[in-house]
Amino acid sequence: MKKIFILFTLLLFICSFSRKNITWVAIGDSITYLNDHTNETGNRITKGYMTRVVEKLPYINYINQGHNGWTSGAIAENLEKIAIPTADVYSIFLGTNDWWQGRAIGNLSDYKKNTGNQTVYGSFRIIINQLRSLNNNAKIILITPMQRGDFVYITNMKNNSHGSYNEKKGQTLAQFAQAIDSIAQYEKFTLVDLYNTKSLGAEKMVKYKRLKDPLSGNYKNYPYPSFIGIPFNAETDDYPYPTEAIDITYDGLHPSDKGYSIIADKLVKVLKEF
Repeated sequence: MKKIFILFTLLLFICSFSRKNITWVAIGDSITYLNDHTNETGNRITKGYMTRVVEKLPYINYINQGHNGWTSGAIAENLEKIAIPTADVYSIFLGTNDWWQGRAIGNLSDYKKNTGNQTVYGSFRIIINQLRSLNNNAKIILITPMQRGDFVYITNMKNNSHGSYNEKKGQTLAQFAQAIDSIAQYEKFTLVDLYNTKSLGAEKMVKYKRLKDPLSGNYKNYPYPSFIGIPFNAETDDYPYPTEAIDITYDGLHPSDKGYSIIADKLVKVLKEF
């Protein structure tokens, strides 16, 4: 009888700490997409932020809705096509492509008035309306874009872009991050602010950028910000980020294992509270 009582007590204890399974849909761009396509990074990463989250919170099941190169406008326009499923938690990690493609940010009234897909604010309203139609009780997490270094695509060096230290079409990436922050405040959503996370700062994107010295023509390792303005020729130069240059990104934009680990840790802190 005593053994039965002890076993019963132990079962109650275990049950009290068991968690109901949670379905999490992660909506995003290539930073999200690469979680399940590590081969497209030249195998420079082993796993993305979702995999790292569920390793620590195994009762969460993630669904990857990351789309390479997409903006919030592209997500909003293609909601029926991509068929986002019903879930308990949604995260939206967008904005960096909106900035680079020069989309208009708009203002909070575009979000409040649901003015359409012409601005980032309007796009987010369309996306969030859709998520609420799927599950009005779902938790929604907004994630601001990370700062950016000089991006050079590992398999096509002609695909490159300057970092967020300069404006693009008169807009800063910080303004896009602030727009997402303001939506989170208005809706009282959970915000994961990567843009202002010190461990993801611009100086930590890469250890250096390997470029030809304009005077000598010899390759030299330039740390941030000394590489700004030094020419890079995609047709003749070596790839500027050897593996030794990897820090929180492996190509100036997309997170490395170190970068994904930082993102995952921030998400674990909020997801374990749901």
